[in-house]
Amino acid sequence: MDKPLGLALLVVGIVLIVWGVSASHSVSSQFSQFFTGSPTDKSIWLIIGGALCAVVGLFSTFLSRR
Repeated sequence: MDKPLGLALLVVGIVLIVWGVSASHSVSSQFSQFFTGSPTDKSIWLIIGGALCAVVGLFSTFLSRR
């Protein structure tokens, strides 16, 4: 049961990372970067959440208990 859940978390993590990177290149994020020096909170949280999901997915897929 760990492998399917791990693979799902890995896929969700990759999707969130891609979504966060594309959100960081949006017009609103460009304005935020111009005025504050950092991208929008949404893009930052998407990238962080995606990285965490991907790491948990990798560990549970490849280092699952036997």
